[in-house]
Amino acid sequence: MRRLILSAVMALLPAVAQADRITVFAAASLKDAHDAIAADWQAETGHEVAISYAGSAQLAQQIAAGAPADLFVSASEDWMDDLSAKGLVIPGSRVDLLGNTLVLVASGRQAALVDLATLDIAARVGQGKLAMALVDSVPAGVYGKQALTKLGLWEQAEPFVAQADNVRAALALVAAGEATLGIVYGSDAIAAAAAGEAVTQVAQFPPDSHDPILYPMALISTSVPAAEFAAALQGADAQREFAAQGFVVLR
Repeated sequence: MRRLILSAVMALLPAVAQADRITVFAAASLKDAHDAIAADWQAETGHEVAISYAGSAQLAQQIAAGAPADLFVSASEDWMDDLSAKGLVIPGSRVDLLGNTLVLVASGRQAALVDLATLDIAARVGQGKLAMALVDSVPAGVYGKQALTKLGLWEQAEPFVAQADNVRAALALVAAGEATLGIVYGSDAIAAAAAGEAVTQVAQFPPDSHDPILYPMALISTSVPAAEFAAALQGADAQREFAAQGFVVLR
């Protein structure tokens, strides 16, 4: 059904809207997978893909302010809803592309595992920090605060929280040893391990401790290549790449 919708949208797009270069705004956590998928798609089609990565809140605000995006892949339903309400999403093009998990990571390659039920954040963090994406606007930070609150850990965690602009910036603080712990997506932990960074996943938050983590995708412009790239992101090859990177494949 989703492919039929995208095909219908593509059929309605005017020929004059076709372009050789498309601009994709994508949540920072998607970087490794999107870069790999885009490279393959560019080689196959000859089109160029420019991808801007940042926190979903920042990207949505840029689009609302007139930034020239063709496709938006968000880590937050709320920010996609906001753009839809403003009439900035092409009707019928929105789909839920992926899911993810939320994990606790620690600095170091062999950090000890954590039992969230008995976690003493002050003792574990020590003189360090707990790195999180912005807890009031960036999805990973919002989910992280929800999870800590549900587990009764937010009050003890809040004094140690170091907020970053996006989830990859929070991960970087942990990898650099500037934060003892961090809350990121499971895919981020896998990306860090693949890159040989000094980060260890030490716990996974229960799925019921936070809202479902979904990545909605929608067209912002009437670019035919953008619609084709959106369809490619749902194809078998792309889905295998997403799964290998630790994302939850929904189909």
